[in-house]
Amino acid sequence: MRPVAVLDAPSNLGLRPPADGLVPGCYKLAGALRDQRLLPRLDARDAGVVVPPRYDVRTWQRGDGVLNAAALAAYTRRLADRTTAVLDGDEFLLLLGGDCSILFGPALALRRRGRYGIAYLDGSIDFRHTGNSTNVGATAGEGTAIVTGRGQPDIADIEGLAPYVRDDDLVILGVRDYDDELTEVRDLGIVVHTTPEILAAGPASVGEHVARRLSVLDGYFVHLDADVLDPAVMPAADAPDPGGLDHPQLVELLRPLVTNPACVGLQVTIYDPDLDPDGRHATALTDTIVTALRH
Repeated sequence: MRPVAVLDAPSNLGLRPPADGLVPGCYKLAGALRDQRLLPRLDARDAGVVVPPRYDVRTWQRGDGVLNAAALAAYTRRLADRTTAVLDGDEFLLLLGGDCSILFGPALALRRRGRYGIAYLDGSIDFRHTGNSTNVGATAGEGTAIVTGRGQPDIADIEGLAPYVRDDDLVILGVRDYDDELTEVRDLGIVVHTTPEILAAGPASVGEHVARRLSVLDGYFVHLDADVLDPAVMPAADAPDPGGLDHPQLVELLRPLVTNPACVGLQVTIYDPDLDPDGRHATALTDTIVTALRH
């Protein structure tokens, strides 16, 4: 496996406030995982941090479009440039969020380079867009829609490069089988493996199959949202939803994806240290990432 470079993207620009006057705590994810000795355990290079703009939703109202749109667009470009610098050095990028909107940075960077795929491990499909909802705003719930070109153009079509990933080159894994957007996404030809389907086929088998599918492209990137895990083992996520994987099952699914030579990187999002006061879930999540990358 290529040398690992760890880059922090502590942005919560894609989330709504958890309550009036509060800021989502996912921006602390990178620090919490670093405290678990993530870098030395992976013998990884510290690639630094891309500091996000201020999180400020005081004047936003429903109907205004994407939350923090201007800040998100600027941050996406900067994160894309830093992603490019890591990949140009022939390193494997481990990107620590933040919320799911940090995906737009590497997705843009990879679109600049060629035709890349995305393996999207998440408890939710995140396919909300103006065609299926009047509640568009928080891009953490719109990630797959935006990277496939369905979304506000100043976010989804930066540099005129929409879509960042083709429908055929996106694979969504770990969503619950009761997700309202499941039928719509499958009707578009986007491959989805729900959690029950993954468990029935075997996580390792599914991971190997998806890696083979995406490895025919110029490469692919893996998005890992902590809420792909069941709340019984990962309650410290922005939107925990029952019916997820446990840590050993996630390792089995993730390992063949991230160790395939075509995989250029992995990002980790949505774990919220504010919901994990003793750090036990940071320990478990870090162990899972290290085991998948280094086993």
